[in-house]
Amino acid sequence: MAQPDPNQEQAPLQELRPAWSLPAGAGAEISLPVEWPGEVTREWAWGGSTGKGVRVCILDSGVDADHPLVGEVQDSVAVSLGENDEAIIAPDTEGDLCGHGTACAGIVRSLAPDCDLTSVRVLGAGFTGSGDILLAGLRWAVEQGFDVVNMSLSTTKRQFAGILHELTDRAYFRRTVLVASAHNMPVESYPWRFSSVISVGSHEEPDPLTFFYNPDPPVEFFARGVDVEVAWTGGARIRCTGNSFATPHMTALCALVLGKHADLTPFQLKSVLYLTSSNVGGGR
Repeated sequence: MAQPDPNQEQAPLQELRPAWSLPAGAGAEISLPVEWPGEVTREWAWGGSTGKGVRVCILDSGVDADHPLVGEVQDSVAVSLGENDEAIIAPDTEGDLCGHGTACAGIVRSLAPDCDLTSVRVLGAGFTGSGDILLAGLRWAVEQGFDVVNMSLSTTKRQFAGILHELTDRAYFRRTVLVASAHNMPVESYPWRFSSVISVGSHEEPDPLTFFYNPDPPVEFFARGVDVEVAWTGGARIRCTGNSFATPHMTALCALVLGKHADLTPFQLKSVLYLTSSNVGGGR
């Protein structure tokens, strides 16, 4: 490496700083408002919280807003593609077409009853959908600045992985928490494999507040997802099993924590979930 010439006039320090560096004395300007306790407990993390003030997006098959287990839905939109493949976001006049989104919404509402719910329909009847519509729906959700987005879905089509990765990173840096279910089969799918999301698999324990940190990623957390009674279309209730239903349990926990600590970044929120998980500190 070339050595600087001592006889050469040196540039001012501000011109020598690398991009993204922090100037001297600027540390106080980025001090964080959250006062962390000596021990992060569940009581500190979400005790007394109902998710009030937290905006949760259900990116799925739509939501049956008339279902008693769901309650009020603040907004419902449907995503489609126009003639030139441009994204069209329009009011959802059909509602849930297969029950899946209603099930997820009902789980979130059961644990975080006062959160605001928005439905973004990207799946059709028979759980059908396209990668382009999924991308358009997620892009819209990130642009709307939701606090938490529940994604109980994934795509196995690798051509969408790169754009999905960019979107999940954009959400992360804009403080939108994406909670994504792992695929129910041992296949490559996205976006749950990206570290910028909170990825979720299922466990068999009956307690909805029991969740485990997984020390062997890519799945980060296990939540209740086996033999779960869920809301379904037509006011029905059925029992379901799958990572899809574990994911809204974690989404609801995120809403509870953010309802009490609104300034947490996605990184900090993950840390709180780790410290309060049932196999780390959940007994406290």
